[in-house]
Order: sequence, then structure tokens, then C-alpha cells
Amino acid sequence: MGHDQFRRWQLPRGVTPGVWDYAHDEALARAYDAKLADSPLSRIDVQFVEKHFTKPGRLVDLGCGTGRLLIPFAARDFWTLGVDLSADMLRVAGQRASEAGVAVHRLQANLADLACLDDASFDYAACLFSTLGMISGSEARRCVVAHVARLLKPGGKFVLHVHNRWFNLWQRGTRGWVIKDWLRSWLLWRQAGDHTAPAHEGRAALTLHLFTRGEVKRLLTRAGFRIIEILPLSTAADGRLRCPAWFGRLRAYGYLIAATKR
Repeated sequence: MGHDQFRRWQLPRGVTPGVWDYAHDEALARAYDAKLADSPLSRIDVQFVEKHFTKPGRLVDLGCGTGRLLIPFAARDFWTLGVDLSADMLRVAGQRASEAGVAVHRLQANLADLACLDDASFDYAACLFSTLGMISGSEARRCVVAHVARLLKPGGKFVLHVHNRWFNLWQRGTRGWVIKDWLRSWLLWRQAGDHTAPAHEGRAALTLHLFTRGEVKRLLTRAGFRIIEILPLSTAADGRLRCPAWFGRLRAYGYLIAATKR
């Protein structure tokens, strides 16, 4: 179902036409795992989560996709729930879990509207692969993080991935966008940090919010989280940023962040 069948006011909170098309693309869901096979991020983020989620408990994966986090943790005796806007992604996740012989629970929902889940019902939460950046609007993103804080038990852990806005300074094609965006930010323009990719393969243009390190830290701390670790990432084969002390906030492709609920 294409975005042209919906007026903007009919879309769920925080969902753009591009994200709606993305979530309702069955072919994309079927090909998703193959497309991620060569991504260093798809390996390093799971390793980062394993480092911080050490003891079996209840885990919710927000924007779970095809279950690449759910399945290995279910195999380690975690009770897992995957939440995604895409029914097709959740269907593939169920198929993959069945093939792996593990049980995963799945919920089709908008991440900005998780009232159906109980307070303090999870020990761990994850939001990976820049899923938070796909949420449109600062208020909707704050709502998502507030839901995470509400769902976690005191002392519960949250792992988040975001892309770094300043990385685009090093890319010839996006350097001009960064400069213009900096001016928007200075003028307190509400959409500062939103980068829109061209429409592709009949789908609407996809807008992704790119964070600064300071912005994501403020977002988490104001929601009641204490940050444990920030891992700067690169586009290298292993995903690691060399010499992060050397202009790391400008050079990092993105960040993996571990936090705990106060």
C-alpha cells in the first residue's frame, strides 16, 4: 500500500510516508537479511548488546526487523519481544525463529505508541540500526525514549544506535547539507538534523534524523537514563573508529550507546 493513499494526517505519530512505504514493502523484508550480510554494523551492534545484556531476562527489541537480535538472545534463554511497524518483517522474524528452534514474541506497533505494554515489564531494551532516527519529529523521538524508560525496571539497561550528523562533513555530496543544517540548528529550526534521501524504487523519500553526540546524550539523560558507554563507529570492515580522541565527534559514522535506568 503506497504512501499516496494516505494524507499526512492519517499516518501514525512519528511515521513519514517514506517509513510507511518501507514498513509495507514485502520484497524488502524478504531481502533484508541478505542486504545486511556485509554490514559491519550488523555484527558489532550484536556484540555490543551481548557485552551489556549478560544475564537472561526479559528483552524488548524496538524496530526488531527480521529478528537478528531476538533469535540469538532467545537461544540464550532470554524472553524476547520484537516490536516493529512492519508485519512483513515480523513474519520473516517468526519464520527465522522457527527454523532456529527458538520462541520469540512479536508485536506490530508504532514505537511512539506503546501504551499496550506494561510499566517496568522488561530488564533490557534495544533500538538498533538507527531506528530512532526513522521516527519523525523531536517530540515523537522523546516519546519513544520515554516509553523505553517506562517499560524498563529500575536498573534496566538500554542499548541504542544512532548515526552521527557531523560525519557528513567528510562526504563531498553531503558537506553542503551539513553547513545548511548547522545554520538551521543555530536558528532553532525544528527539523535540524533531518536528512532526506531521494525517492527510490517507487517508494517515498526516506528521512533519517542524524544526531550529534551531545543531542543523544541529552535525550537519554532527560528521560532518566545514566549513560554507561558510548562506542564511536566507523565504516571500516570491523566497524571500529581508530583514534577516537582525534576529532572523534566529527569522524564517527555513528554511535552505540549503553545506558541504565536510574
